[in-house]
Amino acid sequence: MNRLKKIFKNKIVIFLVVLIVFIYLNNSSLLTKQDSGDPLLLAHRGLGQTFTMEGITNETCTAERIYEPEHPFLENTIPSMEAAFQAGADVVEFDIHITKDEQFAVFHDWTLDCRTNAEGTTKDYTMAELKKMDIGYGYTADHGQTFPFRGKGIDLMPSLTEVLSHFPDKSFLIDIKSNDPYEGELLAEYLSALPENQQSLLAVYGGDKPIAALKERMPDMRVMSKATMKSCLLPYLAVGWTGYVPNACEHTELHIPEKIAPWLWGWPNRFLNRMESNNTRVIVVGGDGSDFSSGLDTPEDIERLPSNYSGGIWTNRIDKIGPLYE
Repeated sequence: MNRLKKIFKNKIVIFLVVLIVFIYLNNSSLLTKQDSGDPLLLAHRGLGQTFTMEGITNETCTAERIYEPEHPFLENTIPSMEAAFQAGADVVEFDIHITKDEQFAVFHDWTLDCRTNAEGTTKDYTMAELKKMDIGYGYTADHGQTFPFRGKGIDLMPSLTEVLSHFPDKSFLIDIKSNDPYEGELLAEYLSALPENQQSLLAVYGGDKPIAALKERMPDMRVMSKATMKSCLLPYLAVGWTGYVPNACEHTELHIPEKIAPWLWGWPNRFLNRMESNNTRVIVVGGDGSDFSSGLDTPEDIERLPSNYSGGIWTNRIDKIGPLYE
């Protein structure tokens, strides 16, 4: 009897050793071919003014806490996007809100009073009326003593149509700042009218409801929402050690906080290869996920990434990060 127990225990030990070796070999990046190309650089809102993240909430007016300006560009404008691409961006992210005449204005905030000389929301105005506003009105780096961009932001708020017409061959990530399914339907109607080659350059993310509505009408469009992230990553965390990639991880986008990324099976190279083989784009953002707008904005931030990292990088300072890869 004791001999049988000993044999049984030995088999369990052997099984566990084999399992551990399998998991290691199946998820180690040491034995995985690395992509020799540079990372994909994603410029958040183009090239804009940055600000301190200390104590920030959804209600914080970030225009009132910018750092001393180092360049003349305002986020989510065509000049800022041009500057971002010139600095080395592969993709530019921008935000959209619906207008009174059912166009999409390229603008970040839920209300207008922080950055502009108007009140209310974009829904209260037509696109023509929004273009008359000064989107540089509220920026200050010294608690309101001076306003370096006041008077310089008139006619700078673009429409989605203007942006995509100005950059027909550039790649964009569109943030639909809404959880209204109708806006997803309206955006799908608009994007469906674009040439197929331009559609292929675009990805869309935002609230669960508009993204689901858009995906239903445009199944080939790369999208991302909290729901799509969860449906991909939670099953992957459970079974990814086997090499299995859930169907929900196909043809989508994943934004992974840098402090969470090392916990993913196969990070970095195995994971990136698995997602790439499923036509999914992986973007690393800064921090721990508490704020997905945090970026890798300094050379020191880039040094924290794995050696020869070849996935996507989210940055608020493409002017600082782009030259590192020239």
